[in-house]
Amino acid sequence: MLSEPLLSSQCIGGIDALKRDLPIENYNKNPTRSARGPREIWALFTKGFCMGASDVVPGVSGGTMALILGIYEELIQSIKAFDWDCLRLVLRGRFSQLLDKVPWGFLLPLGMGILTAIFTLARGLSWLLNEYPVAVWSFFFGLVLASAFVVGRRIEKWHWSTLLGIVLSAIAAYVLVGLVPINTPETLSFIYLCGAVAICAMILPGISGSFILVLLGKYQYVLDAVGRLDVVVLGVFTAGTATGILLFVRLLSWLLNKYHQMTMAGLTGLMIGSLRKIWPWKSMTELVTNDAGSGVTLARNMLPHQMTAEVYVAIGLALLGGLAVVLLQRLAEK
Repeated sequence: MLSEPLLSSQCIGGIDALKRDLPIENYNKNPTRSARGPREIWALFTKGFCMGASDVVPGVSGGTMALILGIYEELIQSIKAFDWDCLRLVLRGRFSQLLDKVPWGFLLPLGMGILTAIFTLARGLSWLLNEYPVAVWSFFFGLVLASAFVVGRRIEKWHWSTLLGIVLSAIAAYVLVGLVPINTPETLSFIYLCGAVAICAMILPGISGSFILVLLGKYQYVLDAVGRLDVVVLGVFTAGTATGILLFVRLLSWLLNKYHQMTMAGLTGLMIGSLRKIWPWKSMTELVTNDAGSGVTLARNMLPHQMTAEVYVAIGLALLGGLAVVLLQRLAEK
């Protein structure tokens, strides 16, 4: 893990700063120079796998998992390393300089873990969501709720403004995840915008990028483009995601550096508000959206009618999800 003897003194200082919850500029000046041994590479792969597993579930963000695993701020800083200089180095064929500039030692194992989880767990989780939705949502409800408390503990200086930040961001997330999907155009410019917005949501804790695509009415459209290998649509969408994340991480990096406590409060509120989306018990209502009679199925939260064995199992799974967060955090601290 992070106790690997080969770590440089700079990286060790970065770990201490992360534990003290300091701004990212104080602990990771040059992430590309930090030596990483086999144990740390495996740890990053495992953390990426956990992030990918979270991204597979609609309504659960990989950013939430990155926060509780203690790699969120390093992830932001590592993505921020991609800039116009990187593009110029690629065009000039100076790949060795590119390797020195970009923290591949962090991004590659993390990215491989994310992709491995997506390709190995997507079908199984989809089946579980269809067959046992209450059980799956209960587990993730407990996981996200415990994550909100874990992240909230990183707020060292509580003030009325901090509490206000949590409340306002929780309300914003609560309203956002309750919105009804809308009919939108299929122009390439809008597809580009969808990619930029969805990737920004994906990196935020508590908000799922796939759910944002559902709200924008382009989730199934993008999936169909993947199925038929529509190079034009996928290329425009990918360009949008690249633009969105490269710009958004700079905003997040600035916020974490200048207003760290308030930013952490906002991220905590986002997770609390997103609990509306993953509440286990729902009633389904068909909602007509236009004159042609087409519509969407609207899920409304409800309480279980009676305390059955399924309800007790769901409560147990929610507690198990919370316990998983505590264990993951303690493993990350090691």
